[in-house]
Amino acid sequence: MRIRAALAAAAAGTFVAVAAVPAHATEYSSALKLTGVQYDAPGRDSNNCSTGNTRDEYLTIKNYSRSTTVNLKGYVVKDAAGNRFVFPANHYLEPGDYVKLRGGKGTDSDAKNVVYRQNCNFMWNNDKDTIYLYKPSSSRADVHSYTKSGSDRDGNGYITFHG
Repeated sequence: MRIRAALAAAAAGTFVAVAAVPAHATEYSSALKLTGVQYDAPGRDSNNCSTGNTRDEYLTIKNYSRSTTVNLKGYVVKDAAGNRFVFPANHYLEPGDYVKLRGGKGTDSDAKNVVYRQNCNFMWNNDKDTIYLYKPSSSRADVHSYTKSGSDRDGNGYITFHG
């Protein structure tokens, strides 16, 4: 309706100002967004698969669509150093649903909203990093950078991106 009114006004020779995209608009054309990261797992870092705390490091990804289910298969999560994880299997996120991508080894579960990287090495740096989310088409879905001193105000090792 607004577009038709603007076109009619433009045709009549009236100057029409086009509003800019609202500040809350998404950065990329993707329903999936990084909502937060536990970049510094609680306790002393240990990447030992049986006794370490790699599983306590995780990234939360949410489907912000109101109507579209998204299959994570083929999506890529990457850090600034080039460490990467590709979602290898079908994992469906319903509108408003989320998944936690955890370090360590475990059993993926749609019911528990968790996917494991099947790798006991830490992915996120404790001082600063950049997290990228790519669609299977290789286009960027979301990206966020953080620093421990500037982004983690309460010092708990968790940062929220899209609240």
